[in-house]
Amino acid sequence: MADQQQPPATQQPGPQGPPGYPGYNQQPQPGMQGQPQVGYAQPQPGYGQPQQPYGQPQYGQPQYGQPPQGQYVQGGPGMPMQGAPMGMPPQGMVYNQGGMPPQQQGMPMQGAPQQQQWMQKPQSIPGCPPGLEYLTQVDQLLVHQQVELLEAMTGWETKNKYQVKNSLGQQVYFAQEESDACMRQCCGPQRGFTMHITDNIGNEVISVQREFKCCAGVNCCAGSDCCAMEVEVQAPQGETVGYIKQQQSCLAPCYVVQNTNRDTILEITGPVCIIQGPCCQQDQDFDVSTADNKENKVGKISKQWSGLVREYFTDADNFGVNFPMDLDVKMKATLLGAVFLIDFMFFEQKQNNNNRNF
Repeated sequence: MADQQQPPATQQPGPQGPPGYPGYNQQPQPGMQGQPQVGYAQPQPGYGQPQQPYGQPQYGQPQYGQPPQGQYVQGGPGMPMQGAPMGMPPQGMVYNQGGMPPQQQGMPMQGAPQQQQWMQKPQSIPGCPPGLEYLTQVDQLLVHQQVELLEAMTGWETKNKYQVKNSLGQQVYFAQEESDACMRQCCGPQRGFTMHITDNIGNEVISVQREFKCCAGVNCCAGSDCCAMEVEVQAPQGETVGYIKQQQSCLAPCYVVQNTNRDTILEITGPVCIIQGPCCQQDQDFDVSTADNKENKVGKISKQWSGLVREYFTDADNFGVNFPMDLDVKMKATLLGAVFLIDFMFFEQKQNNNNRNF
């Protein structure tokens, strides 16, 4: 009938969703007609905030692959990203080792490797070769050879790479060997090489060169130039600043440090017996003394024990070189070149304890 009252339409269930969204149906429980449960009147925190679209950096952080200002991400220790010089981040920047994404300032990621610090470049000094200003502020350098996994697993001799740091652990230089692949496999540590040493902006500041000499390097035969090992140190490349030359000796290895005019400035004397192993873990010290008095020691070059596994299964070595703070920077650079000569002569092969007396 027309006068008959129509029953109210049944409310259709709305779209389901979390509390606080439009259209959410609140069903009263039996015994609580019209009384919603406590807490349903207010949306839960975060439900009313729209999410940021994918691909946009959140909270002001840069996207992965774009290092934030003040950081430099590289794929491994001493190895830069593509497009940057080998081992050389821009001046004043810090990079993360191991290829880890950049981490938020003041919030280090758990398990992330420690950031490598770079020594700030000093102001230019009149009369000082460019790039050697770093050496005016240090009296000690630490030289760490990088482990080459390909070489350790296969025995294929690869080019040596070194990090040169100061006593605070800040990287000062990066050194990389240039040599012929065939000579590396056939001649081993006797090979000729050029060690390119670059600063923290990728400029080559020191070059250490050694010519190949067949059957050279034996202490007792080093009286002849053709049988004596020698390196020439240039800073910058093309301008010689010094030489390291092996001297004839019966037991302890001996070298002279010469300036551009071939005048002997310093002498280096090594230990009589060069042995390192599980029972002989002490450092192998090569003492640096003045040319006129061997008893007047002014510094030393030390081959440091690197651990049983590293010593026996790789040829990666650690060295330290000490010298007077007021020593001429050209002689400091020449002593750094002596580290590479000593490494190749005595410690380049695995388990190499070579006295070279005979």
